[in-house]
Amino acid sequence: MNYPITPAIRVLREKKVEFEPFVFDYVEKGGTRHSAEVLKVEEHAVVKTLIFETNEKKPLIVLQHGDLVVSTKELARILKIKSVAPVTPEKANRLTGYLVGGTSPFGTKTKMPVYAEKTIFDLEKIYINGGKRGFLVAISPKVLKEILPIEEVEVGIEN
Repeated sequence: MNYPITPAIRVLREKKVEFEPFVFDYVEKGGTRHSAEVLKVEEHAVVKTLIFETNEKKPLIVLQHGDLVVSTKELARILKIKSVAPVTPEKANRLTGYLVGGTSPFGTKTKMPVYAEKTIFDLEKIYINGGKRGFLVAISPKVLKEILPIEEVEVGIEN
């Protein structure tokens, strides 16, 4: 199968991670629901890579189930800071080197701490962005801990 060779894919190859690529038509504002429908998987198994920043403008990554949203209040409480907010798409693009909708936690331009929803690790397989819009890779969630500086958090809430 033909798939894009992004910085994320280079990291996965370099770390000898087994992954299954999925390329599909990207739909603007389709989000994880669209990805899940196309791949015929639970939206809960599609993991979003979200870029936030603290009130001190320190960027961070949050990996969250596709069917949940991040409680910024809870995340700020866990990090013992005043507040956390999503960055603008332009800033996310600058920090990661990826376009929003194609953000992968692997191979980002800027090194950032990564916080992952604890229950992601209960799944057998996750579908996470491969670094391009309309491109997901299926991997074992334990891989995340092997190649990213992950801290588990419980910040997911239903939308």
